[in-house]
Amino acid sequence: MRADLYRAVWRWHFYAGLLVVPFLAWLAITGSLYLYKPEIERSFYRPWMTVAPAGETQAASLIKQVAGETGGTVTQIVKPAARDEAWRMSLTMADGSKRMAFVDPANGHVLGVTRPGGIMGLVKDLHSLAITGPIGNALIEIAAGWAIILVLSGIYLWWPRGANPVIGVRGKPAQRMFWRDLHASLGLVAGGVVLFLAVTGMPWSGIWGKTVQGWVTSHQLGRPKPPGGGGGEHAGHEGMASMPWAMQRMTMPMDDKAGAMIDADAAIRAAETVGLSAPWTLTLPASHGKPYLFSATARAAEEERTLYVASSDGRILQDTGYARYGDAARWIDWGVQTHQGLEYGEPNRLVMLAGCAGLLLLTISAPIMWWKRRPAGKIAAPPRPPSQPATRGLLVIMLAGGALFPLTGMTMVAALLLDLVIRRRGNRVLTPAPA
Repeated sequence: MRADLYRAVWRWHFYAGLLVVPFLAWLAITGSLYLYKPEIERSFYRPWMTVAPAGETQAASLIKQVAGETGGTVTQIVKPAARDEAWRMSLTMADGSKRMAFVDPANGHVLGVTRPGGIMGLVKDLHSLAITGPIGNALIEIAAGWAIILVLSGIYLWWPRGANPVIGVRGKPAQRMFWRDLHASLGLVAGGVVLFLAVTGMPWSGIWGKTVQGWVTSHQLGRPKPPGGGGGEHAGHEGMASMPWAMQRMTMPMDDKAGAMIDADAAIRAAETVGLSAPWTLTLPASHGKPYLFSATARAAEEERTLYVASSDGRILQDTGYARYGDAARWIDWGVQTHQGLEYGEPNRLVMLAGCAGLLLLTISAPIMWWKRRPAGKIAAPPRPPSQPATRGLLVIMLAGGALFPLTGMTMVAALLLDLVIRRRGNRVLTPAPA
């Protein structure tokens, strides 16, 4: 029975890898790049980012000058902590396109204009395949779900049996045993980090992540409700992407006072009065009644802070930090910051980088190991176990996981159908023709 279960797990581990190895390699490469976002941005945009230290800056004047110089409408401002670093402003152009400008805070001169988020915004969109739309993002979600299955099934397959070493490499690179041991050893060393990356990346996914956000919100496990229980629609708001996970897709507190709007400088002074300091992102009100939205640029999750300032008179409508999140939201936001290598500084980043490197090596060693094992011209899936109870028991466990991650579950069904087709084709080949 144990041998049959091993065969069943091996077979599904093989199919999981066959489905998602290219996507996991993609995640490992783009994720490694994103870990070094500050360094890459400084290298790529050095002429635009470095400015002479500025004195007192008038944000309202900068907004007016940038709008005149670019012909766009400023929707968001990013103020860095360093006084010798350019501010960034998000723009909506006359044709509806989005751009980002680097601005000298001393005089409002636009130093350069690029795509939204710049080069690292592109890397982030590539990492999630959001650049390809909902289908690409769904594929990444599927890959993350299968990565969890791969790690858990790989640990079972690795578990020492007989003379197999716990860790180490036997044989030579020309032999399959060498690649089998290398793959197993890499999985043991990097598996925990890969599993952590897959689990903590799921809350950002397009379907599962939004579902979880809605569930956390509806069960009062996210942020507190806006004052008075009312608010405006937050989904799709310009500032949503700059906010912590726990604060996204929520209703925002609205300003119920009519009259003229205060300018950005007055809103900044109001935020500074309650202790908000740079770096932060300020999203400007899109219309009367909507507030100024400040989001602190946090490294550790505990530093997260979101501030709503009334656009009519500078009142603080809501001031929410990490300590006010619900339990589920605190855990998820901690996971997100750790996933990005931010929560614990450089050691955190190095561990995540090692996980990405290990994942990339696993995606390389797996197809080499399979290629050395397969007969020419065949897929050569591991043999099907003769014991049906072992296979059924494993399927029940996997389908339970598929119910937790529905998109991954759908591809499990696809893998089952593929296996059925291969089995039937094999039976036709093996069945002798009638005399």
